[in-house]
Amino acid sequence: MARQAPRRSGTRRPNSRNQRPAARRRDNEGLLPVLARAVREVETAVQRGAAVSVRTKFQVVALLVREERARVNADTSTSESVRAGELKRLDGVATILAQTAARDTSLLALLAEDANVSDSAQSLRREMLAQAGMAAPPEELELPEAPLEVPGTERRVVPQSVISRQLANPFLPPDYEAARERTARPRRLAGWELLGPLFRSFEYAGSGAPSCMALPEPASLDAPGGMTLMPHQAEMVAAAAAGHRSFLLADEPGLGKTAQALLAAEATKSYPLLVVVPNVVKTNWAREAGLWTPQRPVTVIHGNGHSVDGFAEIVVVNYEILDRHVGWLADFGFRGMVVDEAHFIKNKSSQRSQHVLELSQRIRARAGRPLLMALTGTPLINDIEDFRAIWQFLGWIDDTKPLGRLMESLEETGLTPADFGFYAAARQCVIDAGIVRRRKADVAADIPARRIADLPVELDDEEGRSIRKAEADLAARLVARYESALATRRSGAVVDGIDHELVRRVATWEREDTTTATGENVFGMMRRIGQAKAAMAADYAAQLARNVGKVVFFAKHVDVMDIAEETFAKRGIRYASIRGDQTTPQRTKQIDSFVNDPEVSVVVCSLTAAGVGINLQVASNLVLAELSWTDAEQTQAIDRVHRIGQAEPVTAWRIIATQTLDTKIAELIDLKAGLAARALDGSDEDVSSSADLQLEALVALLTEALSA
Repeated sequence: MARQAPRRSGTRRPNSRNQRPAARRRDNEGLLPVLARAVREVETAVQRGAAVSVRTKFQVVALLVREERARVNADTSTSESVRAGELKRLDGVATILAQTAARDTSLLALLAEDANVSDSAQSLRREMLAQAGMAAPPEELELPEAPLEVPGTERRVVPQSVISRQLANPFLPPDYEAARERTARPRRLAGWELLGPLFRSFEYAGSGAPSCMALPEPASLDAPGGMTLMPHQAEMVAAAAAGHRSFLLADEPGLGKTAQALLAAEATKSYPLLVVVPNVVKTNWAREAGLWTPQRPVTVIHGNGHSVDGFAEIVVVNYEILDRHVGWLADFGFRGMVVDEAHFIKNKSSQRSQHVLELSQRIRARAGRPLLMALTGTPLINDIEDFRAIWQFLGWIDDTKPLGRLMESLEETGLTPADFGFYAAARQCVIDAGIVRRRKADVAADIPARRIADLPVELDDEEGRSIRKAEADLAARLVARYESALATRRSGAVVDGIDHELVRRVATWEREDTTTATGENVFGMMRRIGQAKAAMAADYAAQLARNVGKVVFFAKHVDVMDIAEETFAKRGIRYASIRGDQTTPQRTKQIDSFVNDPEVSVVVCSLTAAGVGINLQVASNLVLAELSWTDAEQTQAIDRVHRIGQAEPVTAWRIIATQTLDTKIAELIDLKAGLAARALDGSDEDVSSSADLQLEALVALLTEALSA
């Protein structure tokens, strides 16, 4: 027995010694060590002032930290102590990311939920997962190169009339422009990362910096069909006639971009012409084509395309059904392509963006120098990199570098990103590639001014009290998270007052936590606020209708529209309604009744369904019953009224619920409104291009609660 005791203790000692190496092996295996190395590389580069070179790595690390946190939280196969340890290490990586972003705030844009994830970022993500011994999910694996072998091809169709056209003319005419197109070979700039500096060059623009390429004087303002162009429209058409073939036409809404695109195609004989548009405006495009280019037959694709005219010279298709028709459209032989509301393709990972880029690439490969036009009055929604997919559609860049004439222009500057003056020169090179941006104040002095007037309302009923309590509960939840994080932080850093970096991290956690069961999130709260003020907003619209004439009423949610319509019916006010679930004939009938029937005083519009592509300038007053999450969406709605043809000053009455999140969101929208002005119009307004409204609202709420 005396001999056996040492054996028992001896058997325990090897086990205890083996536990430590096993723990160390776990620490040095898997994704965490890969993330730790990568985040240190990012931190070092930013400290050296070379943030541009590691933007992709910064974004990928942030994405993987977010994904790994969710995986660890959901993993029930490990003990709670192991999970806590892994989460603690992930917090360490996240802290370094936050500190790094604080050094270069342009990196914050990459953390937004709708930030574009480029193909190079996806590739780096797969590479880092492979280093960690992990495989990317099947849906994220690379697609085969053959364009017709992608998922969803079973939905693709080829209309019979298109087959008839192909049989009638099986050989597409040759395009000798393709042979004359030169390919730029980077010389001095070879090896430089250029896309980041090109995007940043628009953030660094100073006051008065140009935002429009030089345009020639038009020879005439006359257009086919007896129509007459405005001078700014004729200038753009003249540029196309002079040989320019790619345009980001970013005129403010209401300045006639449709006519400019159609007449540019006519001036360059870019037929057949493909036009990709939102569903709500495709019928309007056909009508405009009939007005401006009546000699060119136009066809609109509906559903599976049974009514398509395969011999038409202008083909109009909406984003929503592009996946069914992308196969035959790619082989149709288009010599021009127009993308309307081009900000719809800003997310390159979306299916519609991929289809648009595929079509552009196929057209450019065959036609050499086709006419490519991206039309949008709001090219920037959240971030400067919203430009990326648009520039790629136009053939100015690919995933990694500038192309063709843009690269040649950058070479001709004689500068590199390390040289003083590069950013201003690079910005001008991009503008000269084809950015056309005119403001109403610059080119249409006869359009009256517009103003946004906030109308505060009190929610003093039971619902209002419930909303304020829910907001207080949300603030308390944020404070609890903040205090818990402050108490458990490892760095030992002492911050005098509010730790604003930690505030932003806590707000990010709250926004990402969609499973919170302890109270309402910010999205549900804003919807409740919209419902609570709907009747008051409708009452005010009714008063306006009785006093000043026709009124446009915008709401974001269907239930708010329902409340408004019930209110108008009770007041004996006739109204029209524009919603997302209407067919094109139904929508047209509703618009016509509002525009032409003097007894129809109000049109109730969905902010998303009616925010683009319709003309409502018969009214000069509109009511914004609910706030949007972007200034661009609000601007689009206002510009349905404030556009060419408007004869009176326009007032947008914005209904704001006081003592609620509504007031904070309104302030944030106004702050964010300077993004496009700063990037495109040379404004001095200092507004962060990376602002995320949901995140910033939570930051404001938590900061206010901590300051109380």
